[in-house]
Order: sequence, then structure tokens, then C-alpha cells
Amino acid sequence: MVGCRWIYSNYQEVLNALPLILVTSNWVKEMYVRDGINGDNIEVLPVGCDTDTFKPYDKNDPKILAVREALGISPDQIMILTVGGDATSKGGQEVMQALAIIDAKAPDWKYVCKVWPQPRTSKQNRADLEMAITLGIEKNVTYATNTISRNFMPYLIAACDIYAAPSRLEGFGMPQVEAGACEKPVLGIKAMGMLDTLVHGETAFLADVAQRIVKNEVTLGDESGFEEKHNVVFKEPRTVDYRANVQDIAKYLLVLMSDATLREKMGKAARERVVKYFDYRVVAKRFVQIMNDKLGIK
Repeated sequence: MVGCRWIYSNYQEVLNALPLILVTSNWVKEMYVRDGINGDNIEVLPVGCDTDTFKPYDKNDPKILAVREALGISPDQIMILTVGGDATSKGGQEVMQALAIIDAKAPDWKYVCKVWPQPRTSKQNRADLEMAITLGIEKNVTYATNTISRNFMPYLIAACDIYAAPSRLEGFGMPQVEAGACEKPVLGIKAMGMLDTLVHGETAFLADVAQRIVKNEVTLGDESGFEEKHNVVFKEPRTVDYRANVQDIAKYLLVLMSDATLREKMGKAARERVVKYFDYRVVAKRFVQIMNDKLGIK
């Protein structure tokens, strides 16, 4: 813990001494530079996606039909999906608020949140479901909290019609990329790592930022090598969370839900982009190039 605390308090010195730092997006690089890290030593290298595994499936594929049936979704319903440790951090509450706005005008739909069963998220899951009840859409919202294999994820994503995750904090957004690889249009937020991975109006719709949550200080504890309730005061206020514009989400969701041809067009464009820029083989070649150019390693 002492080592962890020392690194935290001296991280500028430690990181600036490194010949190379790899980060997942330009936004993450901006955050490092903001914190006093030399940008000349930072290279952006995205996370690689297995586009052989995450791929499009025919909607009548038995595995896709089985996934939808298990989730209680009929073939003619629009399935909207969010995946994360919890749904709230991925913008799930904003998505629900948007769905409540358009419910009367939208085609029949179900919103599925695949979240992982863990103590820290159970309270948040309950709060989300209470919000669904308050909004009057609880019958159309499903929280899947069971433990599943990573091998199941391509089929879950391929079973949806729209992947919606206007995340509150996202350094990269791997599920959004995997959704694109499965030829699914994505609804994100015009900020953070999604500015690298998604193209507004082409592969995705990006809602504007409605709010930035700014903090002057944070409280840390044992997990960061400090005593409990240790305050860290920032020299400058920092944005620690974003909120997507709910009206934008509602507008873009309604467009996608009402237009199957547009969903297909954007989905195909999304896969083309993922294969070109984010396939793990492309990323690996870029990694080798960086090692050669920056460190002289061949």
C-alpha cells in the first residue's frame, strides 16, 4: 500500500520518466496531458476487437432466436441493449428517460441491460429498476444479472437491433466497438473515447453533452493506498462524469427504431470501420510499428 500511495503522489514524475505510454483514446491522452504528463511520449493505441467472433448473424439464426426468446423478446420487437458492470455508468438511466418520452410513438420495444452480479452494483440496479417503475416503462425493461460466458456475448449483441450506451465515463468503449463489429448501429455521447470509435450520422448517433459533473476534490481510501476518507484537492476542477442529452437520445432512438433500412445501413458502415481500424490484427501491427518508431524495437 505504501508503494501504491507513493506512485499516486508521484505519478507525474514516474510517468514522465517513461519513454512511452500507450493509451486507448485521444481523450485519455488529453487527460494525461492535463495532469502534467508529457504528450510527446504518449501514443494512442485502441483496444483490438476480434471481428471473427463479433460478427453479424442473420436475424433468423437459431442462436439469435434463442437469445431473444430467453429474454422474452418477440421477433417483431425492437431490442435495445446496454452492456456493462452496471447500466447507470453506461447511460442506462438517460436511455430509460428517453424511452419514456417516445414510448407512445415508438414501435414495440424492449430495453435489455446486461449487468454483472456483484455487490457494488446491486444497489444501483435496484435504483435503475425503481426509475423504470416511476417512468411507467418497467414492463419493457429487462435487467439480466446472471453470470454468462464471454463466448455468449457475440450472440447477445447480435440479437439486439440497437446498441445504446451514452456512457457517463468512457475511456474507450469496447462494447460499442463490438456492437459495430456485429453490424449494430450505436447510440453514444459526443465526448470521451467515443469520439475516436464512433462516427456521428454514419456508424452511430452521438447525443450532445447535457451536463458535466465537476469536482474540486475527491475522497480516497485503502484501495488507493491511503487511510479511509483521505481528501485529494485538485489544483483545477475536474470533470468526473458526463450526462448525455436525453432529448437527443429520444430523437435518435425514435429514428433508428422506426427505420430498419437505416439500422442496416449504419450497421454495415460500423462493421467496415471496426474491421479497418479496430480489428486486433490491425491494432497488433500498429503496436509493432510504435515499438519500432519510438523504442527502436524490431
